[in-house]
Amino acid sequence: MRTVSTEKAPAAIGPYSQGVLVNNLFFSSGQIPLTAEGQMVEGDVATQTHQVFANLKAVLAEAGASLQTVIKATVFLADMEDFATVNEVYSQYFAEHKPARSCVEVARLPKDAKVEIEVIALVK
Repeated sequence: MRTVSTEKAPAAIGPYSQGVLVNNLFFSSGQIPLTAEGQMVEGDVATQTHQVFANLKAVLAEAGASLQTVIKATVFLADMEDFATVNEVYSQYFAEHKPARSCVEVARLPKDAKVEIEVIALVK
């Protein structure tokens, strides 16, 4: 097991890592719309979702994976009314390749983010 960490994504804001590599599987921690410097991205859920994907791409790359090797994604929404908008952005990153996915509304996300996404990916 190896902990994955990159300065190209925000540092963990608690006692956890950006992700863990176990054999050929990478498990990311949930990514919220923080910049690599730790600043919360303001704006609508579409803007926040793009930042979440920038963070995911950075931690996946550090692990030796990519969006193309994601096998499962979990999307957490602060408001299920944002489902269609998040799907629109999500489909820009997963156009041809469509991993398994769950999407749930939660009572609240860290730093009052509108969206959080975690992934499991295959590392080749």
